Amino acid sequence: MRILVVEDDKKIASFIQKGLKEAGFAVDAEGDGAEGLHLGLSEVYDAAVVDIMLPSLDGLSLIEEMRRKRVKTPVLILSAKRSVDDRVKGLQAGGDDYLTKPFSFSELLARIHALIRRSTQTVEPTTLTVDGLVIDLMTRRVTRDERTLNLQAREFALLEYLMRNTGRIVSKTSILEHVYDYSFDPQTNVVDVLVHRLRAKVDKEFDEKLIHTVRGMGYVLGKEQG
Repeated sequence: MRILVVEDDKKIASFIQKGLKEAGFAVDAEGDGAEGLHLGLSEVYDAAVVDIMLPSLDGLSLIEEMRRKRVKTPVLILSAKRSVDDRVKGLQAGGDDYLTKPFSFSELLARIHALIRRSTQTVEPTTLTVDGLVIDLMTRRVTRDERTLNLQAREFALLEYLMRNTGRIVSKTSILEHVYDYSFDPQTNVVDVLVHRLRAKVDKEFDEKLIHTVRGMGYVLGKEQG
């Protein structure tokens, strides 16, 4: 999943970006309001975190323009302003939630997950299961046939993405978009390396292989057909 962060305070932006990446998100960060708006209008995000006080274009105007252009990305507003009036203005501008500074990362992460659940209008499962392979999204524990698999953050993010698309082919480009940042060169072999590492943990010790390569197209998770 991809998150847009528009925050001009470099320390706060770095804090958010680092935490979201460790939680398995791909993150695009921008410190300028106009540039943040450009990303918000031109790319697809699962959620956005937007500060109010920004250079070039303030956060509320950014959100209003996104809504005017019918971009439905759920937005969490960040602000040092704590009054009820300020919160109301933020929500009226098109924001979906409002978090005041200073904040704990755990609360920010919980609010982002809640926004994504609401935007998809589905009940977010706490676990994903495919043929004995189980991800617990709350504890981030992964097991296969009750054997614990120790995954790194990026491996976990890739496995979650594959499991959410079980039976569907996912391209290398889509993996780059959902698991990595756009700063990665799509011509590199980072996806192949990551898939190889994940396979070593998910499939190597088991007779039934779950991660398959579809030559020229990408990868698919599930029982091999035929």
